[in-house]
Amino acid sequence: MQACTGIENIDEAITLLEQNNWDLVAAINGVIPQENGILQSDYGGETISGPAFDPASHPAPAPAPSSSSAFRPVMPSRQIVERQPRMLDFRVEYRDRNVDVVLEDSCTVGEIKQILESELQIPMSKMLLKGWKTGDVEDSTVLKSLHLPKNNSLYVLTPDLPPPSSSSHAGALQESLNQNFMLIITHREVQREYNLNFSGSSTIQEVKRNVYDLTSIPVRHQLWEGWPTSATDDSMCLAESGLSYPCHRLTVGRRSSPAQTREQSEEQSTDVHMVSDSDGDDFEDASEFGVDDGEVFGMASSALRKSPMMPENAENEGDALLQFTAEFSSRYGDCHPVFFIGSLEAAFQEAFYVKARDRKLLAIYLHHDESVLTNVFCSQMLCAESIVSYLSQNFITWAWDLTKDANRARFLTMCNRHFGSVVAQTIRTQKTDQFPLFLIIMGKRSSNEVLNVIQGNTTVDELMMRLMAAMEIFTAQQQEDIKDEDEREARENVKREQDEAYRLSLEADRAKREAHEREMAEQFRLEQIRKEQEEEREAIRLSLEQALPPEPKEEIAEPVSKLRIRTPSGEFLERRFLASNKLQIVFDFVASKGFPWDEFKLLSTFPRRDFYRGCRTRIKRNHRYGGTAYMKGRLQVTM
Repeated sequence: MQACTGIENIDEAITLLEQNNWDLVAAINGVIPQENGILQSDYGGETISGPAFDPASHPAPAPAPSSSSAFRPVMPSRQIVERQPRMLDFRVEYRDRNVDVVLEDSCTVGEIKQILESELQIPMSKMLLKGWKTGDVEDSTVLKSLHLPKNNSLYVLTPDLPPPSSSSHAGALQESLNQNFMLIITHREVQREYNLNFSGSSTIQEVKRNVYDLTSIPVRHQLWEGWPTSATDDSMCLAESGLSYPCHRLTVGRRSSPAQTREQSEEQSTDVHMVSDSDGDDFEDASEFGVDDGEVFGMASSALRKSPMMPENAENEGDALLQFTAEFSSRYGDCHPVFFIGSLEAAFQEAFYVKARDRKLLAIYLHHDESVLTNVFCSQMLCAESIVSYLSQNFITWAWDLTKDANRARFLTMCNRHFGSVVAQTIRTQKTDQFPLFLIIMGKRSSNEVLNVIQGNTTVDELMMRLMAAMEIFTAQQQEDIKDEDEREARENVKREQDEAYRLSLEADRAKREAHEREMAEQFRLEQIRKEQEEEREAIRLSLEQALPPEPKEEIAEPVSKLRIRTPSGEFLERRFLASNKLQIVFDFVASKGFPWDEFKLLSTFPRRDFYRGCRTRIKRNHRYGGTAYMKGRLQVTM
């Protein structure tokens, strides 16, 4: 990029490439009309030239190796045509609104404000337009003189206007908590800038602690400039502190005497140069991923942190992963994959040993602090929003740190147990510079299959494509598993229905059997009672029959009464009784024939009389003549 355009500032060249999604041809074509006045089209072959090319101000680039790029330098053509106006796109953000503005590069900054005034209903005098690469600019500044790329992002500040209502302010605050702030922090003693990304929910204390890791200045000795007046408490989150969005400049120094400041500055400068000299090649490699000098230095400092990602010889894997997650968040921010807290076996249970519809792929991230690719991979690839979202929806992500030999040996043991010796040997032979690794695991019935091993030297697009390819394989297998599971559940449902019907049938049969048994038992009980009653009655009858006095003979001199008793069945009972006998003997006689007097009555025919009331009356002698008695219903007698 620098060789083709003549741009000496590497930060500016990297910024142009980032704004064009690292498309070299698009970035150069966006700069050449301003720098050299030349624009070549690959399709029409038309060449448009502007001001004359000055070789002195733009030295010829060094010969570059052959490349497949469609761009090739073009010298000014002799044919001079009128330069076409160049259009610039601006996206302007104000609170919760975004306004798109398209203008020619010959327009001024004030014309942008005029358009924003009609769109946002904000007076130009109350409007501060921020986000220019060159700092604050005047309203009369021509856009062409700013050397802007085609696509630009600006934001509007209105410090003189009152804040919105409480409800809208709460919504804006919630949105700010989800935004990322770029803090451009200048270390005063060594005159170095650090570009640090923090989420809106991060606190000022967390910023100061991160700066301590970079500058070795303890928080209590840090002297800051640039914080808003509203940032009075270190526990305040960045979204509430009044920082400028999306970027804010701060300056930090050491709170000490001048002599100590100079000594510390020299020491810190020496340390910085030592790191830059020893790791210069690594930083050049990192620049290929689109990382500027400040970010590279920040990542190098992160690698020199004393706090390890994971404790050595941790007894509990869950506690080790808690420290890993906390340290990962402190280094690379809160926007990162959600790491599963627990053992590898628990991650298997969560990902594979559930219903087929709920299964997910298992992604194992293997970290190594000594690899030059680790910081670039974590900050640029693993923490990209698209990667984080895709992993959260489709994967269970588990992590482990292989920096320490004990942790490395422990993971290889787990890998050998769960994936086999081939996978364990593959990881064992990986060199340090090939880390970090990303293992994609799919559970297949009784085994676990490693679908892909992704090394750290990749890009966001390549990482996403490999994740999606693994997801396609998993989805096909998952559909088969869902079909098999549905068929198995259908069979089990039929079996359960049959078992339930059989159980209900058994219960019905048992209920019938129990009812029948109860009925038989009741009948048997009643029959026993009836037999006992009959036996009792028979015993009473026999005892009464034996207790009766003998029947008097006809030739006896005493008065005798002969009674004829008719039973309810029409039969007649005849017997002679002494006139001196009590009526009870008659009752006993009738009872001895099977008609107990407590169930039957002894009645006379005429006059009708119940003899039960006069059971002690003696039969008179003048009743010697015979009489007829009968039983009707209960025992009745007719005299």
